[in-house]
Amino acid sequence: MAHSRTARRRWTAAIGLTGVAALALSACAQSDRGDESGSGKTGGTLTFGAAGAPKLFDPFYATDGETFRVSRQMYEGLVGFKAGTADVEPALATKWESSTDGKTWTFTLKENVKFHDGTPFNAEAVCVNFNRWYNQKGAAQSEAVSQYWLDNFGGFADTPDKPSLFKSCAAKDPKTAVVELTSATSQFPSVLGFTSFSISSPEALKKYDADNVVAAGDAFTYPAYANEHPTGTGPFKFGKFDKANNVVEIVRNDDYHGTKAKLDKVVFKIIPDETARKQALKAGDIDGYDLPNAADWAGLKSDGFDVKVRPPFNVLYLGINQLNNPKLQDLKVRQALQYAINREQLVKSQLPEGATVATQFMPPTVDGYDKSLTAVKYDVDKAKSLLAEAGASDLTLKFYWPTEVTRPYMPSPKDLYGAIAGDLQKAGIKVETTSKPWNGGYLTDVDNGEPDIFLLGWTGDNGTAHNWVGTFFGRTDNRFNTGKSPWGATLADALAAANAEPDAAKRTKQYEELNKKLMEEYLPAIAISHSPPAIVFKKEIQGVTPSPLTDERFGSASKG
Repeated sequence: MAHSRTARRRWTAAIGLTGVAALALSACAQSDRGDESGSGKTGGTLTFGAAGAPKLFDPFYATDGETFRVSRQMYEGLVGFKAGTADVEPALATKWESSTDGKTWTFTLKENVKFHDGTPFNAEAVCVNFNRWYNQKGAAQSEAVSQYWLDNFGGFADTPDKPSLFKSCAAKDPKTAVVELTSATSQFPSVLGFTSFSISSPEALKKYDADNVVAAGDAFTYPAYANEHPTGTGPFKFGKFDKANNVVEIVRNDDYHGTKAKLDKVVFKIIPDETARKQALKAGDIDGYDLPNAADWAGLKSDGFDVKVRPPFNVLYLGINQLNNPKLQDLKVRQALQYAINREQLVKSQLPEGATVATQFMPPTVDGYDKSLTAVKYDVDKAKSLLAEAGASDLTLKFYWPTEVTRPYMPSPKDLYGAIAGDLQKAGIKVETTSKPWNGGYLTDVDNGEPDIFLLGWTGDNGTAHNWVGTFFGRTDNRFNTGKSPWGATLADALAAANAEPDAAKRTKQYEELNKKLMEEYLPAIAISHSPPAIVFKKEIQGVTPSPLTDERFGSASKG
């Protein structure tokens, strides 16, 4: 998520049909996330070096990784993901089942659960949350605000021109919530494990005016709930956000319904520079940080730190915006960019051991990956030839790259930008450079179509093909502006059809064929690499399981 899990813009075809057989998943064990914590010491503070400040603390409005990192410690959803995997497991729901048509989902809820404000969690609370999401108004309907809802559920109650996947929620009894969908989708119920769809206290939502989002130009201001009073059911609860000292603090929830957190509190110390985070770890000022530079792994290990390497479940790509520069609408020009980039050298020089050149926009572990595709080899002469054929030998591109961020697929944006820009220039492509902070203009500019090319990527939220290529290209009004291409609508329709296919084998074949077309006929962006990211801690920190979804939970952590 991921991911987002993500300051990651999700462009998905929100509604898709898939035949869903009657499904009943249950767990004999409750969703107690502390079960793997071992016999670590109780008490103490874990100080984690964060790359940036959280945007806010209401996960429904979140889009960035730092917000999700903090929020997932305080909130829970109906389902979650098993530690260290992308597999769905029970969380606030102990089991669930669907109707044969996949439109009606019945969730049996965990009992004796309370929100941080002491109010009870029950089926009514579940429905309050679903109805809150569905009934967003005004500025809150913006894609910059309710992004995850729009991209995964579609429209709102008052947007008949944009229908929603969600139809209704009913509390059959206090421990049974029934969710009705307008159609079946391969994304359900795993989508409910996304941090954005965590369950908030209905009382706190009302008390702190949670939906009062106000637009001010391209920016938004958020209410007290999002800034000061986030209220979930998780093992930690909100302490404070000390903006003067760049510190976020969460404290143990002593009334937690599962295995209680061992730590007294977790402090997120905001240190934007990756080198500064490394220095802070070595100095003992922090206990860990995410995404250490791959060049530092060996040194960190030799210094006695625990470098936990996650499985590669991401893709880095060079985004191509076809809106502003008509030359980029020519396939030969986009192919020239692909030949111009020395991806093998980039992987060797800029990414950690285990990174690979991407042949498509999903990793090999996802069903629908086309094994027949091979990586396009670096060929600067071929790039120049294609540009000449397209009448674009004088090509100039606005190239954007982000500062104040590290991502699992992009550990050092500056270095990756430098390598790619240098390759493009060798092919005769002029580069006009713009760099902006990740949460300080970069993502906004990308979403507004300012750059011609840009660095971005994706860490999967789950293991479905639609979560990858559907996210990127499932709509024509995406950040690549494929609507400017004659094939944009055809691609979007084909992705929707694949997601709608009830037969799993046929669906996989459809995605394989689509991946081939994406790389050979459409090429809306350049897939660069898959990279195994790491997270590093002092040896005394125990009980944190590295997640391919970057979904690490600190409830099971202890400090020796």
